[in-house]
Amino acid sequence: MTPSPDAARSTLIASLDAISDPIERLREVEEQERQFKVDIKGVRARIALELKHDRTWDQVGEIFGVTGSRAEQISRASR
Repeated sequence: MTPSPDAARSTLIASLDAISDPIERLREVEEQERQFKVDIKGVRARIALELKHDRTWDQVGEIFGVTGSRAEQISRASR
């Protein structure tokens, strides 16, 4: 069974908190934050592409709260 996002996040936070050296912990937090932003950008891109299968870019943009052209740009993050 796949862990819930909340459980996965709690596990990650616990593993970060377990790093005893504060400098090492900070570096790892920064790296995880950087990678998380990249990963989330990819998830958003895949969602945009999935929504585009039966919608216009303007409709996808409305769902995202952006313009249609911005929604199309978001979709390109995974390419």
